[in-house]
Amino acid sequence: MKNTEQLALAVQLPDDETFASFCGDSNAVVVEQLEQFIYTIAEQENLPIGFYLFGQSGSGKSHLLHASCAYAEQHGYSSLCLSLSELTQLSVDVLEGLEHIDLICLDDIQCIANDSQWQQAVFDLYNRVIEQNKRLIITANLPAKELGMSLPDLVSRLNWGYIEQIKPLDDDGKLATLQYRAKQRGVYLSDEVAKYLLNHLSRQMKDLVSSLDALDKASIREQRKITIPFIKDVLL
Repeated sequence: MKNTEQLALAVQLPDDETFASFCGDSNAVVVEQLEQFIYTIAEQENLPIGFYLFGQSGSGKSHLLHASCAYAEQHGYSSLCLSLSELTQLSVDVLEGLEHIDLICLDDIQCIANDSQWQQAVFDLYNRVIEQNKRLIITANLPAKELGMSLPDLVSRLNWGYIEQIKPLDDDGKLATLQYRAKQRGVYLSDEVAKYLLNHLSRQMKDLVSSLDALDKASIREQRKITIPFIKDVLL
């Protein structure tokens, strides 16, 4: 598959999903480790090339992958983020040649737990990345040994490098994230309004951010501030 076709499959990186917008102290160490992991891409020493992140749905795994790619690009490294939940509908050939990219991010590896062909393809990619001394970040919802993979060698590879669990944001972290994302859009979100969103809508960050996007667009269209009555008109 041509490189242009591979790149066309990449996850579109949201402008506001950076390390700075990943609020909450509970995962500060994870963010620091990811930054250091990416920063050492150019070093030729015998450093781990893999980083395995796991956490429950909504904990921010995809956000951290997008942030990692953005951070890599800021430091002059090429990067690519792919979702295995989408790739499994395609040929494994899509992974060919990716080892020449400085940072490859693969989201949701649990999606290939029942696909031996894709497991072998990811394992082969991992080995090629090692040969090229590039970096690979992989996410899942569980520790590698609990994924039910049929290829033990892949599980071994996933456990080779850095391993970190992403802790779900508490309510304070979600509020801080919402207000930060709103500020990035030039929108003021008071504590009262942010708490109302958290208490009356889905508590999943992905859904909260989607609601914020809808409110932002409606606010611009109707030239109104985001208040509780406005939220009721638009979303409830």
